[in-house]
Amino acid sequence: MTNDPATLVSQLVELMNLEAIEVDLFRGPVTSEPWVRVFGGQVVGQALIAACRTVELPRLPHSLHAYFMRPGDPHQPIVYQVNRDRDGGSFSSRRVVAIQNGKPILNLAASFQVPEQGLEHHFAMPDVPPPEGLEDDRVIVERHKHLLSARRLPTVLRERPIAFRPTDPIARFGDEKLPPHRSYWFRAVAPLPDDQVLHRGLLAYASDMMLLGTAMRPHGLNWMSDMVQEASLDHAVWIHEDVTLDDWLLYVLDSPWSGQARGFNRGLIYTRAGRLVASVAQEGLIRVRPPKS
Repeated sequence: MTNDPATLVSQLVELMNLEAIEVDLFRGPVTSEPWVRVFGGQVVGQALIAACRTVELPRLPHSLHAYFMRPGDPHQPIVYQVNRDRDGGSFSSRRVVAIQNGKPILNLAASFQVPEQGLEHHFAMPDVPPPEGLEDDRVIVERHKHLLSARRLPTVLRERPIAFRPTDPIARFGDEKLPPHRSYWFRAVAPLPDDQVLHRGLLAYASDMMLLGTAMRPHGLNWMSDMVQEASLDHAVWIHEDVTLDDWLLYVLDSPWSGQARGFNRGLIYTRAGRLVASVAQEGLIRVRPPKS
């Protein structure tokens, strides 16, 4: 893959450019990234874009709820079937089924709203270092790659269209038990088109990154270990305001609970100015395998 930021972002934008193959039926492009299975954020982001294609502006998506049912093949396109459940005076509802090889791999429900004014409050953004003085997560991965599974390296060392910079310098690849919370600055590595539908779709895409590993921190594990079997089970995003993915956003993560081979994770997404623009929740499968002899 190229290391040119503009090309990386252009490829990401193209990944969200669905082909309309029938009324309310869309096909997503195939990713060029080295995933073993389809990245969950890709399916969620493309499904949201498919829903957006059936709703007229100025209505924009304000929430989505998705369930992952099967792992997807990253080398094959995914078809998205949209159901237009309702168009009311202020809100629209859509359901999307992502299909591959004739079987559903994800169900997604999304709600859209006409912009309007209302009462306002939000949690304050935590006090963290600004992104300019922090290392990119990929640089930290390179420094600690000796701790990682060799089969995971192509994925974690790839050039990425979205940069993540952790606010905590503690490495996330060792076996130290850490508190179940962390935060990252993130943004696209090159400018994006001024299209709020695209930015919200890419927010859904990016929100699946870094999330599930938060529940593993208290146990001294991470998803790049061969001992861990992990997968997203569901994913929910609430978009409170317009988002800008090519400006720095802060992703504040915590995990209140894990058990029953599952981990629950939450996220709050802030602008640099401290406005809360989105909230995220996800439950994931976490199984620990005994080490191979």
